[in-house]
Amino acid sequence: MIERRQFSGGMKGKNLRYLNENSGQAAQMTRAGFLLLEHFSLPAFTQSLDTIVTSNLLRPGLFSSRTFGLSEAEVVSDLGLVIRPDARLDCAAIHELDLLVICGGYRTELKASEEFINLMRAASDQGVTLAGLWNGAWFLGRAGLLDGYRCAIHPEHRPALAEIAKATQVSSEPYVIDRDRLTASSPSGAFHMALDWIKGLHDKALVEGIEDILAFEESRYRRIKPTENICVSAPLREVVKLMDANLEEPLELEQLAVYAGRSRRQLERLFKEQLGTTPQRYYMELRITEARRLLQHTELSQVDVLVACGFVSPSHFSKCYSSYFGYRPSKEKRLVK
Repeated sequence: MIERRQFSGGMKGKNLRYLNENSGQAAQMTRAGFLLLEHFSLPAFTQSLDTIVTSNLLRPGLFSSRTFGLSEAEVVSDLGLVIRPDARLDCAAIHELDLLVICGGYRTELKASEEFINLMRAASDQGVTLAGLWNGAWFLGRAGLLDGYRCAIHPEHRPALAEIAKATQVSSEPYVIDRDRLTASSPSGAFHMALDWIKGLHDKALVEGIEDILAFEESRYRRIKPTENICVSAPLREVVKLMDANLEEPLELEQLAVYAGRSRRQLERLFKEQLGTTPQRYYMELRITEARRLLQHTELSQVDVLVACGFVSPSHFSKCYSSYFGYRPSKEKRLVK
């Protein structure tokens, strides 16, 4: 039986969905509620919700999510799509939440009833984390729940928030997380806000896995370059780029060191300090990750894949693949149709 190896150096998240991890200890479920206001930004809502759904895809049972309205009626989004929320928001529903997201939009009217204000205050009193999307921060400010906080809001609504929440620092950033207040001014901001919130609850590998699934730029088959998801120094970033550009014929460590203007020992130290692994192992994990992608998303034969990823023989490739994923490459599920 081959002993399973663990991915390191930022590569674990990219393969998280395929590792079948089972820690034996169930994580506590975090319960999120989304209050959909009339003309709410559908893109901002779906960007934040998508991170939660994807988290559960990678590690089932981490989150639950429900949608709410201020009444039993349907809600019209900014794109004209009609949505019927799961339930009307009331005090009983708030008791069942860990996070309440106020989903506003460009045309959402800046008007809050006393009942709505009291519900937000009740959520705060019960320790529920509060969030606002697009102009959702205005409603939190109207309830006095942003005093002493930094927040983000769409530029169109900054003056209105500044007028009613003078003890609030209104930022021009796309999103702000300040203690138990999360705010975002745009769909992109909502995405990164949700990612940072999840990172605070769980681990970096989970967030990297979410990014790897959701952050495709051109098609679902285009992989994210490894340097886009890791925070490393400029010299190390260049080495990782070189590795990524030379998967078919891997470069020797001495060559990489020369290109980076560092000694072999300096390069090894950079990898150890910043990625927690060795250059050789990181290079192997880049290649095995690309091999998994090619097997899943192309019609290339196993031989073509192993050659494209710099493996010298089918037996060596099979051994390396099995050591990380627990099964031979010939057993990999093809996702192309």
